[in-house]
Amino acid sequence: MAKKTLFDKVWDSHVVKRIPDGPQVVYIDKHLIHEVTSPQAFSGLEARKLPLFRPDRIVATADHNVPTKDQHLPIKEELSRIQVSKLSENCEKFGVELYGLGHPYQGIVHIIGPELGITQPGMTMVCGDSHTSTHGAFGTVAFGIGTSEVEQVMATQCILQTKPKTMRITVDGEMGKGVLAKDLILHIIAEISASGATGYFVEYAGSAIRALSMEARMTVCNMSIEMGARGGMIAPDETTYAYMKGREFAPKGTEWDRYLAYWKTLPTDDGATFDKEMHFDATIMRPMVTYGTNPGMGVAVDAAVPKAADIVGASVSSFDKSLAYMGLKSGESLNGKTIQNVFIGSCTNSRIEDLRLVADFVKGKTKADHVKAYIIPGSKQVEKQAREEGLNIILEAAGFELREPGCSACLGMNEDKIPAGEYCVSTSNRNFEGRQGPGARTILASPLTAAASAIAGKVTDIREWLN
Repeated sequence: MAKKTLFDKVWDSHVVKRIPDGPQVVYIDKHLIHEVTSPQAFSGLEARKLPLFRPDRIVATADHNVPTKDQHLPIKEELSRIQVSKLSENCEKFGVELYGLGHPYQGIVHIIGPELGITQPGMTMVCGDSHTSTHGAFGTVAFGIGTSEVEQVMATQCILQTKPKTMRITVDGEMGKGVLAKDLILHIIAEISASGATGYFVEYAGSAIRALSMEARMTVCNMSIEMGARGGMIAPDETTYAYMKGREFAPKGTEWDRYLAYWKTLPTDDGATFDKEMHFDATIMRPMVTYGTNPGMGVAVDAAVPKAADIVGASVSSFDKSLAYMGLKSGESLNGKTIQNVFIGSCTNSRIEDLRLVADFVKGKTKADHVKAYIIPGSKQVEKQAREEGLNIILEAAGFELREPGCSACLGMNEDKIPAGEYCVSTSNRNFEGRQGPGARTILASPLTAAASAIAGKVTDIREWLN
């Protein structure tokens, strides 16, 4: 029998129909929706007088547009208010489970799927959001789709897709002190560029990946999209099963045993081939920061901003434009650069482990007076757990503001925007021009680097604090 990769096993088992010399019809197990990309899809169904084919396969939440303060009050921003209320209206009309504002399960769509046990190995999952690749940490084929495709899945529970090529990225060795999963993935993207995995579905493997917790694996898979990949995934193992067991919607009792037996068949067969293989050494990885306007423009925090000539495939004009936007020069070090904002949150780094790491580091310290530091939990469950553990008391004593869940300052779609010209050390996934607000300057980093930078009032090498 032919040897298969994890990706091939999951993908092939969901193909309903193969179109000769064309795309494939792929069945979707779980469809996640939110307020931004669903209204037009629901309208499309109504216009064509089509029913929602499998409402029980859809999970909805409000996350992108929601405020992170006073969520019990009406939303002030008009567009946000309209989109969130439209989601409630559509979910009620079509019989879709909604975790809206005030619901104990509300949160960022890619945080709540895993924590509720909705995300399970071997599934196909889609959402009208590019960072759906997060769920691949469980051995799912999960990817973002466009609004017309959201409607397609709503109407048929299937999607037309061309099968991507496969790539395996193997990371071996032990990461150093102060180096987190976020640094690992920023290092890889800096090495291969923001388009280095275009056309591929990536499987992460190796001893460094196996050593990661589930929450850290989600951070890695979340940012697969930032190197152009269609998605990223990690084979399920004992770490996966231990994380999932007992979660709200995870299989229970004899069902658990049946599913577990299937999940254990998923890892890539020995001898299976990938279209491309890449290898990285975790022992040389250092805390990372970005200096430009795509996630591939990253360097170790103690390194200098490079020249365009030293970057694979960089065009001089776009490189120079990026540095001008960021107010930086080649040869300059970001270490010591004064900042005005720190944002710890987003679907990349807003889980309980992230908040614990930050609280542990800032305990007994105080942020710089000139820095605004926001911490946005990824869900109501994360917020509740943080408060139960007393993390809010530690964070607030250090001058950090713990708010309510939402996408927040990851993107300029709600009230949490970074002022023009100001720097923000952010644990989010994108540093595009204007991503955090018009004229905002984003420096991507790990939660530890962000926390240390808030305390110091400038971009900081976390290792200086840990030694």
